[in-house]
Amino acid sequence: MKKKYVIPVFVPHLGCPNDCVFCNQKSISGQKKNITKEDAKKTIEYYLDNIKDKKGKKEIAFFGGSFTGIDVNVQEELLQVAYEYIKKGQVDSIRISTRPDYINREILKRLKKYKVKTIELGVQSTNDYILKRANRGHDFNDVKKASKLIRWYGFNLGHQMMVGLPESTRNDEINTAKALIKLKPKMVRIYPVLVIKGTRLEKECEEGIYEPLTVVQAVEICKQLVRMFVNKKIDVIRVGLQNTDEICEPGKEESEVIAGPFHPAFRQLVESSMWYDAIVEKIKRLNVKVKEVKVTVNPIDINNVIGHKKENVKKLKEMYEVDLIVKQDKKIKQGKSKIEITKKYNDFLEGTEDEKIKEKVTK
Repeated sequence: MKKKYVIPVFVPHLGCPNDCVFCNQKSISGQKKNITKEDAKKTIEYYLDNIKDKKGKKEIAFFGGSFTGIDVNVQEELLQVAYEYIKKGQVDSIRISTRPDYINREILKRLKKYKVKTIELGVQSTNDYILKRANRGHDFNDVKKASKLIRWYGFNLGHQMMVGLPESTRNDEINTAKALIKLKPKMVRIYPVLVIKGTRLEKECEEGIYEPLTVVQAVEICKQLVRMFVNKKIDVIRVGLQNTDEICEPGKEESEVIAGPFHPAFRQLVESSMWYDAIVEKIKRLNVKVKEVKVTVNPIDINNVIGHKKENVKKLKEMYEVDLIVKQDKKIKQGKSKIEITKKYNDFLEGTEDEKIKEKVTK
């Protein structure tokens, strides 16, 4: 399978009519000025020059502001720049992100003309009260109409949702995932809310109106959402904001993050926690006291099974007095594993070598 590369071109806050309570796009994107077609070309050329696998799949992605809401002439200039690389065979596709209320037939026809392949919608929540509370400026009906149009015109549909929005509960976020699944996106992004400098949420946080999620709380809800999407074969392409110079540990001098569940390896925390749950569940099904368990996985999964800073190894030892041994095998598919109970306490105490209890695990 060919390696995939994304060439990110940020258009910060262009075209967005609202200041959402959580949003400061210039901080989130790291972009301090509006982009020109010359800037876009320089960015694309830089990434193309530095991509190691020249035969890999390459996609130009316009991130940041609501792309389809910016001036049509600017849209066309940027799309034309990207389209030239498709015509030359240097790039395979174009992706844009936008607001649900900035999608209509005319807009989609324009995007088709320039061979845009994927459209991501910033949904955030499907609860109209929470959307209003966050000052989104659209409702869930806009999301439904836009999603159906995008799919009808043959684009890949992506959704972006948030957890921890003001007054949003865990049930609200589960209901958002359920509602999005019904709209059949090919991919989703899940973003825990961070409190960013210069936003209304910063003021609400200072006044005690808003309390952000902790890292533990965010991991717990995100892993439940990831399971829901994966079970429906929807690709979860990101969990948590990307770590940048500005989006980093709260308290650092350069950080724009005031508070919230930031972690530089947030997705790994989520996936490691999912692996931990799977291992514990399988151990509990066995009517034996386990001393040591060996988990064999694809090399891609090994770090997540061990956990960030060996957290899963430590937790199994502390909580269940179980030693975790992790092995890798390329023959095992990513996301799958084989668990072997290699030592039971009876064996350990009696010094006997009973036959190993083996169980294949499907995560």
